[in-house]
Amino acid sequence: MGGALALAALGLGAPAHAASYGTPTITLSAGYLSGAVGATADPVLTVTVAQSGADVTALGVAASASSKSSVAATGDVTVTGTGATRQLRVAAHARGYTDLTIKVTGLGGKTATKSLHYAASAAVQNAADTRYLTGSSDASAAVDVGGGYAVVADDESNTLRLYDRSASGAPVRTWDIASKLGVSKEVDIEGAARVGNTVYWTGSLGNNKDGEYKSDRNTVFTTTVSGSGAATQLTVGGSYKKLRDDLVAWDKSNGNRYGFAAGTADGEVPKQIDGFNVEGLEFAPGSTTTAYLGFRAPLVPPKEGGKALIVPVTNFDKVAGSGAKALIGTPIELDLGGLSIRDIRKNSADQYLIVAGSWAADDNSDPYALYSWDGVAGHVPQKRLDLPTADPGGWEAVVDVPDLNTPGARAQLITDAGSADLYGDGTEAKDLDHDEWKKSRATWFTVNN
Repeated sequence: MGGALALAALGLGAPAHAASYGTPTITLSAGYLSGAVGATADPVLTVTVAQSGADVTALGVAASASSKSSVAATGDVTVTGTGATRQLRVAAHARGYTDLTIKVTGLGGKTATKSLHYAASAAVQNAADTRYLTGSSDASAAVDVGGGYAVVADDESNTLRLYDRSASGAPVRTWDIASKLGVSKEVDIEGAARVGNTVYWTGSLGNNKDGEYKSDRNTVFTTTVSGSGAATQLTVGGSYKKLRDDLVAWDKSNGNRYGFAAGTADGEVPKQIDGFNVEGLEFAPGSTTTAYLGFRAPLVPPKEGGKALIVPVTNFDKVAGSGAKALIGTPIELDLGGLSIRDIRKNSADQYLIVAGSWAADDNSDPYALYSWDGVAGHVPQKRLDLPTADPGGWEAVVDVPDLNTPGARAQLITDAGSADLYGDGTEAKDLDHDEWKKSRATWFTVNN
């Protein structure tokens, strides 16, 4: 009896009590998160928890408070997993913002919290086939790099981003190419095309929105791809900064047929019916040297119902790769129902898809359509479908082209949502304070029924 009392006095043989546990810790992989009402594959957050003296499986993680439950309540936060890292998802109810308190409860009744700043955009059409590429909102060009991944350019920055095409979320890798290109302002990347392991990129080549010439926009360049999928790496190669000059000189020598000199004059904004703005880039059928430049402006002639313009550069591989002066081929004019080219992409069988949209810089409510073509001058493109315009963002890029002869073939298109008010507070997406809230929408469409 006396021995037992002595052990008890020393605390030996007694069960552990609260004082033996440390305060739990909790960290979030990001403090800001964006979702969408009705989304099926919203971004997932990683929650990491620990508590000294406790088995991590004994810790509980849940949302304990919401500043605006109408956007997302505590019950709309799901946390899965039982180890040191858990996966957190939020199901949004309404457009807007809320601050969610994420709480870890450890042994001994001890707790810790972190705040998650959450933003939800409105429900969209084709929600089940839609993914959101977060980290930027102005997607402008994309190329497939295999394994279900794509490299996406943004016309408001000089950063290329690698995304998983099947999931919403942040880029898995980024490359800031400004220093390699020797530019200090945005290139305004608008088009891309891949040949083998070389990706060719073009800026818009036009003036800025104020009608001012900015030399960095007059840039075409290459990157070399190594690896594929999530392991993709990019290395910047050659560049050329006078393609616009070459195009203007060519048009002058041919009687100013397309008005390139006038469209690039000081004070002329690029996105007008007789402006000068390149948005598409793809190689000609069977060629690794001749590239098609697809123009958003001008229309030909520059009036309602005009045709879309393609100008072939027959030595584009050398222009972008080693800075050779451009050699211009015979221009091609396409009937796209009065719309112009926002992107053009082909597959290995030389089947092309053209994203057609307005030349105007408006609220993206003008018609958009998807056309197929065989890349041959004089052959008429065929409309595949009208693209939805009720949701934020303008259709800006097509990642790759499936076999258009296969029933049910699908293509993934991406929006530029930089001018969109995603969360209902009047802020354009490109001006949001946090990159995690910026996003472009990527949607799969059936292009062969």
